[in-house]
Amino acid sequence: MTPRAVFDTTTVVSALLFAGGRLAWMRQHWQNGGCVPLLSAATAAELVRVLAYPKFRLTRAEREELLADYVPHCQIVERVKRCPHTCRDANDQPFLDLAQSGNADVLVSGDKDLLALAGKPRFAIETPEEYRRRVGEAVESN
Repeated sequence: MTPRAVFDTTTVVSALLFAGGRLAWMRQHWQNGGCVPLLSAATAAELVRVLAYPKFRLTRAEREELLADYVPHCQIVERVKRCPHTCRDANDQPFLDLAQSGNADVLVSGDKDLLALAGKPRFAIETPEEYRRRVGEAVESN
């Protein structure tokens, strides 16, 4: 079964912006149907906001092109309810809420505040490296 995944903003931005980076594999992973990425209004707004950071020096057209490599592959979760687990960083809560509401199998993040909650919600919370090992093993066993 194709995993339903929530990727935090840092993970998505790293996968989109750094073609030779350690998370570049994720772009092909979601584009080839290796997972169903979940997206909510709150997490989409955060992604748009971060891509507009001056440090990235992206034009509007470049930002739109990057979003076009991700958003069409996502399933939009319109009704997002608060997850019963609370993250100590309120800015990370929308990812927990999305994972809970969207029946995600996994939330992928390198954020210590989210990783501290691993094992508590019904969905897994993994680093990108842990996720890659697990999905790589699943692909190899099929």
